[in-house]
Amino acid sequence: MRFLHASDLHLDSPLRGLERYEGAPVEEVRGATRRAFENMVQCALREKVDFVVIAGDLYDGDWPDFNTGLFFAKGMVQLGESGIAVYVVRGNHDAASKLTRSLPLPKNVHLFPDKAPKTLTDDNLGLAVHGQSFATAAVLDDLAADYPNAVPGLFNLGVLHTSLTGRPGHDNYAPTTEMVLKSKGYDYWGLGHVHAREIVLRDPWVVYPGNPQGRHIREQGAKGCELVTVEDGKIATESIELDVLRWTELVVDVAGLPDLDALLGRAAAGVRTELAQADGRILGLRFRLQGAGPVHREVSAKPDVIAEQLRAVALEVSGGNAWLEKVDIRVRPVVDIDQLAIGDDPVGLLVRELRTLAHNQDSLASIANEALKELRQKLLAELGQDEAMRLDAPDVLKDLLGEAEAELLARLAGESGSP
Repeated sequence: MRFLHASDLHLDSPLRGLERYEGAPVEEVRGATRRAFENMVQCALREKVDFVVIAGDLYDGDWPDFNTGLFFAKGMVQLGESGIAVYVVRGNHDAASKLTRSLPLPKNVHLFPDKAPKTLTDDNLGLAVHGQSFATAAVLDDLAADYPNAVPGLFNLGVLHTSLTGRPGHDNYAPTTEMVLKSKGYDYWGLGHVHAREIVLRDPWVVYPGNPQGRHIREQGAKGCELVTVEDGKIATESIELDVLRWTELVVDVAGLPDLDALLGRAAAGVRTELAQADGRILGLRFRLQGAGPVHREVSAKPDVIAEQLRAVALEVSGGNAWLEKVDIRVRPVVDIDQLAIGDDPVGLLVRELRTLAHNQDSLASIANEALKELRQKLLAELGQDEAMRLDAPDVLKDLLGEAEAELLARLAGESGSP
């Protein structure tokens, strides 16, 4: 048995970050999610899979017209002509309450209901697929808890749009736990909602394939779907790349670079590396300039000029296949703390006092005691006497003050402009 597990296709979702630049490949950007979907269909046909699972957010929301739905139906018909079934649950973006338009689905497409979980079986494959769609955009209940137990003697696959116990950058929809998923006795859980590939568990398999096409710079790297092979009771998974435009942040460290030409040369080398890894795809680039070096002054003085020069480098190196989304400038001057310490200005005085304080335990103890006394007075009414007494820890304050000195010196070294 072989199947594709995909999620979060967001058909016709706009890609953000490149359209505002003259000459940018706007049509390629606009059609990226469709082309990634077409790549998924072609992958299913090429690999001769038995079925496809789509774990939610097939659409990005309500359709402006019927073209989005017709485009999906066309792809499903292609799969149906090859005998490939498709199992779909709706997620928060394409929940039943968000789609006011609808089209009849091809016969090979099975859409799970949103009222309760349902099990569909295929006796020829020895397969049981369990799923439930979102009724509304914000499902806060644990849907997995009501999924039925595994059907004995069959390969059991659960399809679920969920945040599990929470994932950064994703709303906490249909939350559940690994323990709940394990308790159902399924062989494979095909999850959706999280846009980064993640193999959560291998016993049973619990997998996020990620979305097939990154839509902005926060969705970086290769994107695709999961090709799952079941043979002799063993499961193997492989991530298949489907994206047509790849987002990446290219870090350029300015340390040791003598001038702007050297910086642009290092940036060009980075673009070549990213292009090689992207395998002919369009690149959406963000440059992050960081580190300390002599080019700090020129970069900080003319950030707009630097951005245009980096855009030109990206276009030249890539032959128009790499486009700049943004330049994030975090460079700083090279600062000699020892040299600052001998100065007669306020900065020199501050550095010397900090160093003296860090090595003077008596002074630290005095400061710690005063700080603790003030803190206890402020918190006593709220925390109570016993809890406030726990704050009497000068040794802890010594460590904290030592860390504070190091942090302050680091910040001094990182300041752009005059100290």
